[in-house]
Amino acid sequence: MLPRREVFPHVIEMNYQARQRLGCSVYLVHDANEWMLIDIGFEDTAEEIIDIIRQMDFSLAGCKYLVATHADVDHIQGLKRAKELLPQAVTVGHPECQRLLAEGDRIVTYAEISAQKISINLPPITIEQTINEGDVLKIGTLTVDVWNTPGHTPSQLAFQMGKLLFSGDNIYRDGCVGNIDAHHGSDLPAFVASLERIRDADVEWLLPSHGPIFRKNRDQLQKTIDRLTEYQHMADFGTCAVDWPLLEQWEDELVKGFDPDQA
Repeated sequence: MLPRREVFPHVIEMNYQARQRLGCSVYLVHDANEWMLIDIGFEDTAEEIIDIIRQMDFSLAGCKYLVATHADVDHIQGLKRAKELLPQAVTVGHPECQRLLAEGDRIVTYAEISAQKISINLPPITIEQTINEGDVLKIGTLTVDVWNTPGHTPSQLAFQMGKLLFSGDNIYRDGCVGNIDAHHGSDLPAFVASLERIRDADVEWLLPSHGPIFRKNRDQLQKTIDRLTEYQHMADFGTCAVDWPLLEQWEDELVKGFDPDQA
């Protein structure tokens, strides 16, 4: 039997458990005889992750939920295989995540990025139960509150359990955030609002979907919020930006005329 390497009471992160990178951060939350997985990652590591769980002496029949934080392929590709191995577990995710996976949308899920010649298998995946803001997932005596934190994607979910926040792709330890991409449905004003919510929340630790766990730092979060606020007014972010002040300046110059002495 493998010893359980909990990062916090009732929480095991499978990359830390394995002492190697298995993909995105995969969190096992457990209490009594029940447990759930938050994300599963790619299909080529799904069996390895579940085998490690079995070796830690968890009953596979005790898996209550397979949770998708959002529909990105690097988070959900292994769900089909995980469901085959854990048939009693209920797959859960945001309604938008359910729709994208039901439709097999390869663009929004990042399975297909033709400009970079990226093409990843997206197996048929069914989200059996939708969850959204205000819902609660119960594992044994634990309660996990569901947040909808849109911005990276409309379907991005985060999960609060006491002082812990499973924060998805909202923010990482270096202050970076999940991809901002119009093809992905990213929304900069919503992203800022989600980060402000995290900044002001009564949580102490952020458990992201990529990279190391870290203590919440309001100053760092504010720097990220300020950066994304600036992005909203930059042409660099295309249709994700809400405006481009330079065009207003140009319109003013068109009325007044171009004067190289004043330029």
